[in-house]
Amino acid sequence: MIQRRGRRAAMLLAIATIASVAITACSSDSGGGDGDVAVTLITKNSTNPFFVTMQEGAKAAAKAENVKVTIAAGKEDGDEAGQVQAIEDAIARDDDGILITPNGPGVNPAIKKARDAGLYVIALDTPPDPANTVDITFATDNFKAGELIGKWTAAQLAGKPATIAMLDLFNDKIVSVDYNRDQGFLTGMGIDTKDKKKNGDEAKSGSYAGGGTYTIVCNEPTEGAEDGGRTAMERCLTKNPAVNVVYTINEPAAVGAQKALKAANVQNPIVVSIDGGCDGVQQVKDGLINATSQQYPVKMAELGVKAIKDIETGGPKPQNTPGLDFYDTGVALVTDKAVPGVESIGIAEGTDKCWGKK
Repeated sequence: MIQRRGRRAAMLLAIATIASVAITACSSDSGGGDGDVAVTLITKNSTNPFFVTMQEGAKAAAKAENVKVTIAAGKEDGDEAGQVQAIEDAIARDDDGILITPNGPGVNPAIKKARDAGLYVIALDTPPDPANTVDITFATDNFKAGELIGKWTAAQLAGKPATIAMLDLFNDKIVSVDYNRDQGFLTGMGIDTKDKKKNGDEAKSGSYAGGGTYTIVCNEPTEGAEDGGRTAMERCLTKNPAVNVVYTINEPAAVGAQKALKAANVQNPIVVSIDGGCDGVQQVKDGLINATSQQYPVKMAELGVKAIKDIETGGPKPQNTPGLDFYDTGVALVTDKAVPGVESIGIAEGTDKCWGKK
């Protein structure tokens, strides 16, 4: 590790000027251990509970592994510039590795710079495009997560007409977590998708699995936020007030969507989502969300910290899950309305496992 750092000395001198620029688009702090191995975790933002939990998991793992961890984040979901600055700072600090939930393709050149400087870069939650932009990704199988809620929704409808609102992440950039969840949901519903890396190009009407008919009313961006979910749902209801199925990119967006649905007096819509946080599981219990696919961000952070520690102390590099271009950290459908042929766990088990905190 010391020799490798010595080889980076010249590059660090060149970067020093860039690193001295004041950070305005990301926040950072240090936590966890104070050992010789240094890791930076860069999340999409520091407000979404998913990323807050991931940060907490990284700090706890760093303490257990005696790793020095720096926490940084974009100002908001989609803030690529803030993440680029955080990567530059990690290079300037001569960190050993970076864990990042990429905000978009705009961070790819900075990731390459970090890898060229000798840092081991692991993506968490959101695989970059292309996947080999980073050394490895630890993530949910986001397509499977979407597919699970899609299959569950089709079974719940039991052949009734589906008027669908698709509440995605963005409409101005392409991010793998966005299209994988969206396209996974439609595939689970039995709706043919044309390009699995493109939202919104499927036929707007047709038949779904089980023989029912469907109409897709909208694909609206939420930026993964509650207010974004409410605004997106309001736009969809303006187009067609008969919406009875709502796919949401995550649980904050689902909560916002439900507020819009209630304000419009929409009766008994099926609202499904992805995250499976402790609050999200409670929302399933309360009926705000009908089913959700549970992710494990604490596990992602723990695996990431440990992998960089192992590499820097002479251990093996992590490997992708067979058949995938990332390491699958697992997903489980959470609902108390199980349907045949769709594997799920109940609310009690979902509460025990929420985000890997327990």
